[in-house]
Amino acid sequence: MIIRVLGEGQYDVADHALDRLNELDSAVEAAVAASDEAAFTAALESLLDGVRTVGVPHDLDSLDESDLILPPAGASIDEVREMLDDDGLIPG
Repeated sequence: MIIRVLGEGQYDVADHALDRLNELDSAVEAAVAASDEAAFTAALESLLDGVRTVGVPHDLDSLDESDLILPPAGASIDEVREMLDDDGLIPG
């Protein structure tokens, strides 16, 4: 799976890593639902760090489409709220 972090680039993430990323995504969703800025900031950073940790930078010369697009570090809670759907940022 190719995950794009806006403003940063794409990462190749193995399917087996998605369970952990979904856990981190759930924390982002909960913080957004509670409008808890402090928890949101920490949860979003943890999610993005998780992608960076389990993912491998995708070839910069590739024109492959991203399977998922995540907000950039520093995104506001309102920006992320607009990106969320029923499955959060990461389906599953």
